[in-house]
Amino acid sequence: MLQHQGALVQAWLREEGNNKGFVTMVSKRKLSKVDASGESCKTDLPSRCSETKKSRISDTEKASAHGGVENEGVFEELLRTSGIILKAGEGQNEIAVDQMAFQKKLCLALEKHPTYPGVVKQFISGLESHIKDRNQFKNCLLPCTPIRTEGSRTLVHSYCESLIKLLLGIKILQPAVITLLLEKIPEFFFDIVGTFGTNFPRLIVNQFKWLDRLLDSQDLVKKLMQMVNVSPVPIQHDIITSLPEILEDSQQSEVARELSCLLKQGRRLTVPILDALSRLDLDAGLLAEVRQSAMTIVPSVKLEDLPVVVKFILHNVKAADAVEVISDLRKSLDLSSCVLPLQILGSQKKLKSQVQASSSMSQVTTSQNCVKLLFDVIKLAVRFQKDVSEAWIKAIENTTSVSDHKVLDLIALLLIHSTNTKNRKQTEKVLRSKIRLGCMPEQLMQNAFQNHSMVIKDFFPSILALAQTFLHSAHPAIVSFGSCMYKQAFAAFDSYCQQEVVTALVTHVCSGNETELDISLDVLTDLVMLHTSLLMRYATFVKTVLDSTQKLNPCQIRKLFYILSTLAFSQRQEGSYIQDDMHMVIRKWLSSTVPNHKQMGIIGAVTMIGSVALKRNEGDGSSLERPELNSERDGQLSTLLDLVGFCCEQTPEVLALYYDELASLIEKQKGNLDLQLLDEFGRSLVEDFPSDFVVDLNPTVDGSFLFPVKSLYNLDEDESQGAIAINLLPLVSQSELGRVTDGMSNQSKRVVSPICLSPCFRLLRLYTGEQNSGSLEEIDALLGCPLYLTDLEVEGKLDSLSKQEREFLCSLLFYALNWFREVINAFCQQQDAEMKGKVLTRLENITELQTVLGKCLAGRKKKTDGSKASSADRSQADDSSEGNQPDTELSELEKTAAEREAGNPLAQLQSYRPYFRELDLEVFTILHCGLLTKSVLDTEMHTEAREVVQLGPAELCFLLDDLCWKLEHVLTPGSTRRVPFPKERGYKDIGFSHLCQRSPKEVAMCVVKLLKPLCSHMENMHNYFQAVVMQNRGVEDDPGTNIQEHQLMSSCYQQLLLTFRSLFAWNGFSQRENTDLLRSALQVLADRLKPGETEFLLLEELISESFQYLLNFQQSVPSFHCAFILTQLLIAIAEKPMAGWKKEKMASLAKQFLCQSWVKPGGDREKGSQFNSALHTLLCVYLEHTDNILKAIEEISSVGVPELINSAKDGCSSTYPTLSRQTFPVFFRVMMAQLESSVKSIPAGKPSDSSEVQLEKLLRWNIAVRNFHILVNLVKVFDSRPVLGICLKYGRLFVEAFLKLAMPLLDYSFKKHRDDVQSLLKTLQLSTRQLHHMCGHSKIHQDIGLTNHVPLLKKSLEQFVYRVKAMLAFNHCQEAFWVGILKNRDLQGEEIPSQASEERDSGEEDSAESPAEEPSGSDSNASDEEGAAGPGPSPAEP
Repeated sequence: MLQHQGALVQAWLREEGNNKGFVTMVSKRKLSKVDASGESCKTDLPSRCSETKKSRISDTEKASAHGGVENEGVFEELLRTSGIILKAGEGQNEIAVDQMAFQKKLCLALEKHPTYPGVVKQFISGLESHIKDRNQFKNCLLPCTPIRTEGSRTLVHSYCESLIKLLLGIKILQPAVITLLLEKIPEFFFDIVGTFGTNFPRLIVNQFKWLDRLLDSQDLVKKLMQMVNVSPVPIQHDIITSLPEILEDSQQSEVARELSCLLKQGRRLTVPILDALSRLDLDAGLLAEVRQSAMTIVPSVKLEDLPVVVKFILHNVKAADAVEVISDLRKSLDLSSCVLPLQILGSQKKLKSQVQASSSMSQVTTSQNCVKLLFDVIKLAVRFQKDVSEAWIKAIENTTSVSDHKVLDLIALLLIHSTNTKNRKQTEKVLRSKIRLGCMPEQLMQNAFQNHSMVIKDFFPSILALAQTFLHSAHPAIVSFGSCMYKQAFAAFDSYCQQEVVTALVTHVCSGNETELDISLDVLTDLVMLHTSLLMRYATFVKTVLDSTQKLNPCQIRKLFYILSTLAFSQRQEGSYIQDDMHMVIRKWLSSTVPNHKQMGIIGAVTMIGSVALKRNEGDGSSLERPELNSERDGQLSTLLDLVGFCCEQTPEVLALYYDELASLIEKQKGNLDLQLLDEFGRSLVEDFPSDFVVDLNPTVDGSFLFPVKSLYNLDEDESQGAIAINLLPLVSQSELGRVTDGMSNQSKRVVSPICLSPCFRLLRLYTGEQNSGSLEEIDALLGCPLYLTDLEVEGKLDSLSKQEREFLCSLLFYALNWFREVINAFCQQQDAEMKGKVLTRLENITELQTVLGKCLAGRKKKTDGSKASSADRSQADDSSEGNQPDTELSELEKTAAEREAGNPLAQLQSYRPYFRELDLEVFTILHCGLLTKSVLDTEMHTEAREVVQLGPAELCFLLDDLCWKLEHVLTPGSTRRVPFPKERGYKDIGFSHLCQRSPKEVAMCVVKLLKPLCSHMENMHNYFQAVVMQNRGVEDDPGTNIQEHQLMSSCYQQLLLTFRSLFAWNGFSQRENTDLLRSALQVLADRLKPGETEFLLLEELISESFQYLLNFQQSVPSFHCAFILTQLLIAIAEKPMAGWKKEKMASLAKQFLCQSWVKPGGDREKGSQFNSALHTLLCVYLEHTDNILKAIEEISSVGVPELINSAKDGCSSTYPTLSRQTFPVFFRVMMAQLESSVKSIPAGKPSDSSEVQLEKLLRWNIAVRNFHILVNLVKVFDSRPVLGICLKYGRLFVEAFLKLAMPLLDYSFKKHRDDVQSLLKTLQLSTRQLHHMCGHSKIHQDIGLTNHVPLLKKSLEQFVYRVKAMLAFNHCQEAFWVGILKNRDLQGEEIPSQASEERDSGEEDSAESPAEEPSGSDSNASDEEGAAGPGPSPAEP
């Protein structure tokens, strides 16, 4: 069928040629007309013939010698005489004359030939016969070889066109040659062109390119396009790509439309069509149409053709529609199709043969190469087309939906950042924004690195720079993204990039910045866990951190040594040099007398012990090597243990830290330690603890002590036989008195100190639990055993005690408290009911002891307290005494304690928090406890009765207070901003050493598990205070209220609200990977309202239900601070996201709290700095969330303030009871700030604004200026220094906002709304006059705090005057401007005499009068001193 099709094409072309070719031209020429040149040709012809005859023999010989054509016809003869010698075989045709000369000679020979025009037909027939031979045809299509005849001076160019191209340049031959060539093309439809074969169709089409003149280009292009429709794909490809060089300018649009239609029909010709279109000059409309055609095929085009399509789209993009084009392009481009071969490869490796897998691998390589080419195209466009880079950034920025963001977006941003230096800041800004919004999750980045590493590797410098920048960010999502960039770059790139990543991380570690340091160590920890062998190559770089350990805190030292230990002991031979260095450093630190160095040595040594004692997989070595490895590990471990034990045994504080570090190691590596290696150490621990700290319980204790020994807190009184007790008072006496007196100690004997009691017990219980699969039966007697203390009835006895006795008693109580805290840590998770009861009893013991300790501490001087706590109880900071706590840390804690509620019974112990043993997070499972029963046994061991043990308010308050303290430390709220230059402070993790070994997410998960019991407790508090309100309704200052109980319950309520706020305000919830955790937390709250209905609710619905649940607590909050925390909690939940109805609820709630009278149980009104701070925040919440802020401000200033003015001295506003004379500066500051902020949201006036829009803006400005006038005039009544400072500051800002936004509005609305403008300026003038009086008042009193505001304010007032003058001039009312004199006055309007004369000389002022009132500009009603509002004038009153 195809052969038949080719024959038809030839026949059609021949017919076309006969009808429209050379015959037509010949018929037009009259043979009878011969011009002069023709005559001369005839006369010269005989001579030429004789010359030809003479040289024929020699030429024939020469031709045969060179493989020329022997049998000459008209065609060969005319060519030879014109200067071309035809060659047969492989040799190229030769030309002896210049190309132009050849064409002229041949044309002339044809025209003067006797048989013209018939000779033309003969010539073409000769050509047709000649090119029947493929080799000869090939020679005619290839360039001719230039030759120079002997003695000839004619210059021939080194490059000559082919014979066919030369013939096409001759006018009378061109149509016939074109027809002949087109007829030849179908002969090659079925040729298979090999690697070295000749592509005849391509050579034929190339002949039509760049012709000087085409007689009928329209016809040629028509035939070529028809040829495209019937040709095979390779020939179609050649014809289409050649069209731009064949077409005339007038034909480009028409052909472009045809090509565009062809583009839509099939995908096989995409590349040649777009290649051709890119080289055509198209008009804008056609270009948009063609681009749209190209855009539609992007999703379905072949991967290898995609770069060409994208190149066409980007190459022709214009600035006006760049954003739209790029947006469409990024929607159409889907790189997931490029990843498919990788997935195919993964399955084929498992299922198919090696040959098939290798072919699939080549497919993957091709796919990656195509993607590489695609981004090379984009890179070129970004580099050389400014509009493309900006449009691409804008397109990504405009994408709002999280699901619409692709891997392409991330790679494009990296590409722009890497390629275009001018757009780097903009790119970084967009990337930060997308990360914060959760649009660029880490999973998307992982996909980019894993699937397109070949592309991304080119952007490595940008990746490194961005990662370094992101680690400085205050937003956790951005920091996490930066750390993930480091990890992915290390995993995906080559050794050079890996080395750069490690170097950058080490630089961060050595920078000294706390956050950078922690994140970098975390990244290195992840790398050492996932890519140990890879990181081993760069261990030398990591090891350099040992030179900068002075900047590291204990937690960071622990991380560093974990990294080094893993590298040192995971690769046996390679890590030996790291082991040696670590041994040297640890030995040096342990032998140091500097406490910090010894501390670091212990942490490092224990971390190394953990790495050595780690269980190894059987695959680590063969069975023959196993005994050798075990003996080597035993040797290393015993060496380390002996070294640390020797350096610690004489110093109790250091020994306590050693025990705590070992305990933390066992807890962290639960189940992964080879305890057989620690067997000897464990046996000595189990033997030493009872002998050191436990004694048999006896009625009397031998020895003389400061206080009589008494056994207290025995929970096992019925078990008289074999009872034991903790030998606390004798140990404290020995330790304290021995230190005070002679300080003698036996160096040969191990020191036994009460400091080591709690740490040693912690280590013992963790070791025992590890050995016995979690069971603590072997040591459960320690839960209920008593302590040897003394009589703790200290009421009235403290004053009679000596300083030594008081300090001894305080130390004793500290040690007892820490023992109980560690006991609770140990047994809090026991499931036995009796054990749970004992744990709750121990919790009660803690609250009792804390009360006693508080009384003892209150009796001591503050200075003595600080020195005592930091000396005798240094070790009590559990292993949180990891750093020597500086004074600044204590002072900060004391400040925090001082700001807490005075009614909190634990308040006096706040500054000593770091010296108590840290409670584990598992302790808070006690909050799950409802009613528990403890069996009371009779003498025959039968159950006699059951005693109810309940978690009381004091114990609940203790647990919640500790939980809040932990959450405030570890869960960073989203609103915090990092201080640019933070002050040097102590180690912030003191008291949180166990907590800091957990990630914030782990802590948040623990709290989410506690939400159910926390909700139950908060509902109980709600019910309690609702009952109190009902009981006291209508009764003022009820004497029956239990103030202590009320304060305790109020404190519990406050701690519960703080716990909820800390959780839901955590900035980690903004990260996408924590969405499920947030959903779980919200589901617990929503389930309280709709039990069992929340499982399938959407996140937004869960937020609404949780918001409504918490809103129900508004009626029962007992204090203003609780109301403040509840408001913050509701905002934290509502902001995910803030809907309109939530905004109304927030405004209503805040107003309700502002309009509520807050009275303490004793009858006093709440006040103080904490109350004012909460009031400031609540008022801001009200004004920011209300629908009409101007109306709200007017209501407070017009209703609430007059009520306050008319009230008694200590009174308050009846509408707003929180507004009193003490809190007025808070209200005034917030109202002024919010007023200034709200007017900035009013759009500036534009000439294009309609009259209605202008009137609406004028109305808003009228209300704002009226509010401003009311607030400024309040200074006459409330003239305190803070109020004056606020008024001067925000008054200037308001005037500046008026100049910038309102004056353009007045310019364009003055003519249409003259009365409104005049009223507005009148009201503002009264306010500016009062501001001027404040400036005079500030100068009189010479208050630097106030006078600092004066120069800028006067400048703004002067600008206002001249701006009004300019407005009048703009509206052709210059005559309304006049000059007056302004006098300085004080706040009450009295003239300042001392400066009156000076002001007359320097204070001339202009004032504007409404032309509607008095066009002449005079004002008989305004006095000279009242004519202006500032140092320069403003419009005066008519």
